Amino acid sequence: MDKKKVPTNTITRDIKYLAEPTGNIYETVVILYKRANQIATAEKKELNKKLEDFRNERDTLEEQFENREQIEISKFYERQPKPALVAIEEFQEGELTYRKAKHDESATKNVDFE
Repeated sequence: MDKKKVPTNTITRDIKYLAEPTGNIYETVVILYKRANQIATAEKKELNKKLEDFRNERDTLEEQFENREQIEISKFYERQPKPALVAIEEFQEGELTYRKAKHDESATKNVDFE
């Protein structure tokens, strides 16, 4: 997903149209939550990897706050669209694949009361 296409501001969406692919708004919300969580986790790992280069055990607290390159990297990630917005856009564009877990009826136990 090209993040440049994703709006960074809030957009009002009609729930009926958002739930059409699954037929259930709750399933749609779970799919969007899981995808947004994947995106946020990946971004956090990427940011931490980039910021790891700046860590130095001898730095004082003041030196850590004065590193301009580190600040610019952090600001870049702050300007990115929120993971939930990216997930919604991917879902609406049909770029997400998902599957339902099958309910195994043989796993449930039937209890007869006399």
